Amino acid sequence: MSGNRENHGMTQTESDIALLLADAADGVEIGIAPVQAVMRGGRRRRSRRWAVAAATAVVVLGGSAGVTLAFAGLPGEHRTQVAAHPASPEARHVYEPQRTELSRGTYRGKEWSVDVQVWGAPRNESEAARQFDRMAELGLKPADARKPADLIGKISFFATRGWGEEHVQQVMFNTVRTLESYAGTDMESIATRFSSDPASSGRLVIGMVAKTAQEVTCDWKDGRTSVARPAVGFSAHDDGNAIRAVGGFPTANWFVCVAPQGTAYQSAEVTK
Repeated sequence: MSGNRENHGMTQTESDIALLLADAADGVEIGIAPVQAVMRGGRRRRSRRWAVAAATAVVVLGGSAGVTLAFAGLPGEHRTQVAAHPASPEARHVYEPQRTELSRGTYRGKEWSVDVQVWGAPRNESEAARQFDRMAELGLKPADARKPADLIGKISFFATRGWGEEHVQQVMFNTVRTLESYAGTDMESIATRFSSDPASSGRLVIGMVAKTAQEVTCDWKDGRTSVARPAVGFSAHDDGNAIRAVGGFPTANWFVCVAPQGTAYQSAEVTK
């Protein structure tokens, strides 16, 4: 948005100063959750440039506790100050992810489960190195990240499955700057198994769907079907089929379908 339309009462010098300070303000990171920062970054910059053009100037005051934006208007205009404190790495889930359990059940007398972990975006090499090491401790390997610096500014997520005492396995994962949005019948899924036992291959389907999806139907090779619907919490009557919201993942919901014994994956689609 051009600042020229908002400068009718300003001298050329004041106008130049306002635009220069607006450019400087664009480099200030406001302390909000990393996923929101990625998704809203462009909109926030546009809003701030418009506010600067209308209010004349922004003064950026640095301090150890955070950043203060002081909006200074023309003589006689109202002045306000807004203090913004950068969120800590812990608050942004850089070193410990947000974990959401999607589904659970029993296979051959041992409990299996499916979780999704969402890791916040590191802002510098120090945060990235600590996150990289913590992921390694948990046996996780982020996508396309061969060194810690590859994680800077990126969100990582992992769908994992576990069974009994077996080591947890990542089965669907990515490391991205912006989480992809899903709409309508959009879907991404993978067919996997409950455990290392080959007999369970193709009996577990994990995927992502739009927030509006109310039903996912999974078809199995023997002609039977399973239906996943939105669920909150767990009960003794759960059959493992569910669509759930995942903490830290605002652009899609996740689902799980579980095949009956003796069959395996054929197809899956959003049916409602």
